[in-house]
Amino acid sequence: MSVTVALAVSPDEPFSFQEVELGPLRDDEVRVRIVASGICHTDVAVKEQSVELPLPMVLGHEGSGVVEAVGSGVRNVAPGDHVVLSGDSCGVCRKCHSGLPSYCDEFVERNLTGLRVDRTSAMSAGGELVRGRFCGQSSFATHCVAPARSVIKVGKDLPLELLGPLGCGLTTGVGTVMNALRPPSGSSIAVFGVGTVGLSAVIGAVLTGCETIIAVDMHEARLAMAAELGATHCLQAGENVAQAIVELTGTGADFSVECSGNPMAIEQSVACLGRPGWCAQVGAPPAGTTMPMDMGHLGYGRGIRGVVLGEASPQTFVPYLASLYRSGRLPLERFVRYYDFADIDQAVRDSAGTGEVIKPILKMS
Repeated sequence: MSVTVALAVSPDEPFSFQEVELGPLRDDEVRVRIVASGICHTDVAVKEQSVELPLPMVLGHEGSGVVEAVGSGVRNVAPGDHVVLSGDSCGVCRKCHSGLPSYCDEFVERNLTGLRVDRTSAMSAGGELVRGRFCGQSSFATHCVAPARSVIKVGKDLPLELLGPLGCGLTTGVGTVMNALRPPSGSSIAVFGVGTVGLSAVIGAVLTGCETIIAVDMHEARLAMAAELGATHCLQAGENVAQAIVELTGTGADFSVECSGNPMAIEQSVACLGRPGWCAQVGAPPAGTTMPMDMGHLGYGRGIRGVVLGEASPQTFVPYLASLYRSGRLPLERFVRYYDFADIDQAVRDSAGTGEVIKPILKMS
């Protein structure tokens, strides 16, 4: 069948809308009509090549939609189901069996090449392969073919066009706090960069009972939103913010989450920690970024660790997030702005502007 995609061609060109052919399903695959897709910072980073993955590629990894067809071996969803899409994993390696599919042994091959593991693609144009499986989905498209492990059923009572970011941004932010850091009730936590992931980390800190929740960002609009969602203190990003956090908490923060990928913020997210203290590195810094580390500071019980997709199992964590939204404890709609699919370039520009557009979501119809 013929479908429309927004192809990322190069950093200097706008997204290219093209018609491509979607091939037949394999036994373990699902065809989804995409209703909407969030735009994540990682999509933009790949398009701009600060994260160097092969282009051209159909990006998008916060899709939501309706199942149209399933392969003969698929049991978790059926035609007509409402679904959220997330990343792919093998399901058989030790990490997958431990409930950590974001550390799957085949993570790179299944999510970052834009291809199936056997180097084929369900998308083609003029007989030529199109990279159409970014993060298990390539949801900047009207339809996609995804592996069953990337497809998660959600309730039909929920607004499907809103739910795509549950598959990445919300899972990453809430999951990093709840699954990776696990702060005890009464802890202090600093969140650097309060875009979608950072705001979700603030929500995760509220849900886990953190007493002091410090939001750091350069945009006043985002700090205001963080305060509305439960941040107890909001600080303007700058050279002295780590010291300000130490003074505010008395001994330094128990935990921090770095969501911006900015090298200065990464350094500050460690410098602000008390003893003991853990920093979760979530943001995507430019390729090749290195930074000096004060080992004496780390040696007193502090540490930094990278966290991918909130160390969550999306098949169970996305429905949990959906239940939080249903109960009013995950007010995602408060920091979303919708765009028509045709306006994808404008949506990207707006999200990089004043900070007022936090989570752009593309509507495909």
